[in-house]
Order: sequence, then structure tokens, then C-alpha cells
Amino acid sequence: MSYVPRLQTSYEGDIKKKLQEQFDYSSSMEVPRITKICLNQGIGKAVADKKMIDTAVEEMSAIAGQRAIPTYSSKDISNFKLRKGMPIGCRVTLRRVHMYEFLDRLIAASLPRTRDFRGVKAKGFDGRGNFTFGIKEQIIFPELNIDKIKYINGMDITIVTTARTDEEAKALLTAFGFPFTKN
Repeated sequence: MSYVPRLQTSYEGDIKKKLQEQFDYSSSMEVPRITKICLNQGIGKAVADKKMIDTAVEEMSAIAGQRAIPTYSSKDISNFKLRKGMPIGCRVTLRRVHMYEFLDRLIAASLPRTRDFRGVKAKGFDGRGNFTFGIKEQIIFPELNIDKIKYINGMDITIVTTARTDEEAKALLTAFGFPFTKN
């Protein structure tokens, strides 16, 4: 018997049926689902200190539960003292079990730990059913030991869905329990 995440079980059981009734889909295959979650962290200060990238990769790997990879600059920008091929960030893409586990931890534990948290603004939809939002401090994740963190960095989180419209994607994320602001 293999492990199935709590949110995946919830999606297959309740959320899928609820969305099919709400949007009047003729087939259960039309119901939107989350395909992947992408985490991205740009570290501009890493131009001066190369060890920041290693630290960021380790921290993001701990947060995601999957190995993160560094990203490199694609061109020279002399104003920023940036050369082609220099590491300037890190990223990780989560799918299937890792994706549901991360989403569960994000909704239940991490986002409520944000200072003065009132919900996530719903203005991050791209018109095709994908949602992107930013986090200002990586210390909201309980997987990280706050005492060992040297640099406070933010990150962007993109939730990619099969929804055709923003309304469908918002309904899907709301059904998962994503904390959108009321206004």
C-alpha cells in the first residue's frame, strides 16, 4: 500500500465533485487540477558572495523536500557587475506527491506564520488559470531553523493548474483551503 497525501485524497473525493457541479462540467476530466508548483528564489546579492547560493539551495531543498538547483545568468549586465553564467538564484519544481505535501504544509503551517497575515491577495492570476504570489521571508517555513539563517530572502511560488479561466482556478484553490483575502 502506497502513501497518498491528505489533499490528494480530498481532491479525488470531495473537491472534484463540488467543482463539477459548480461549473457544470460534462466530464470529470474537464475538472481543473493542479499540475505543478514552482518555487523560485532570486538572490541578487549572490554576485558578491557565492556562498549565498549554496545556502539558498540547501534552504529551498529543505522547504520543498526535493533537491533545488541553482539558476545562472544568461547575459552580462555591467551595471549590476553580473557576468554570463554566474549563479543568481535557485528553483525547484514539485509534482505529484511532493506537490500535494508542499501545498498542505504551505496552507496549514507556513502562511499563517507570516507576520500580520490576513490572507493572500487574489491579484496574482495570469488569465490562464495559474496563480503566482510572493513570500517576503523564507523563515515562515517550519522546516528551517531560524537560528541558523544568515540571510533573509523572499521567494515566488507559482501554482500551475489546468483551469481555463482565473475564476475556475480560484475556485479550485479555495476548495483546497487556500487563504485568499476577502476583498
